[in-house]
Amino acid sequence: MITIVDLKSELANLGMLQDRRPDMLEEERRASGAFKTLAPYRDGNLFSARFSGNGAWERHPNGDELVQVLEGETRFHIITDDGPQTHTLKAGMLVVVPQGAWHRFESPNGVTLMTATPKPTEHLTVDVADPRTLTGAQVSGNIEEKWR
Repeated sequence: MITIVDLKSELANLGMLQDRRPDMLEEERRASGAFKTLAPYRDGNLFSARFSGNGAWERHPNGDELVQVLEGETRFHIITDDGPQTHTLKAGMLVVVPQGAWHRFESPNGVTLMTATPKPTEHLTVDVADPRTLTGAQVSGNIEEKWR
């Protein structure tokens, strides 16, 4: 099956979630109109998102995620084998997030992203500086698993 996505049109209809917080649940993010599934892709979906604020720590246990910055700028935080890293990503840049790596986006002035995301996504629903400091029970008690 061939899928054609008019990205310009999709982005024109995408809302802006102001002041995103790590504790926001999927229902609240979706209600904002700032997150949209564009099409199925491999073992997940293509998504678009537009927000300002701080996203939750998340990881993808079943594959790498591709994230492209379409508009704006974001600080991309990731936990690697070498420890925490922060990178500034601007419009026109992309990052391949390794499978299973905790990562989050911080964008006080707003960013628009497109992602190719494998299912599921595990989102923490608590704000912590480093998700590795949580016990297994704390992670499982504060995680939202998304299969959309």
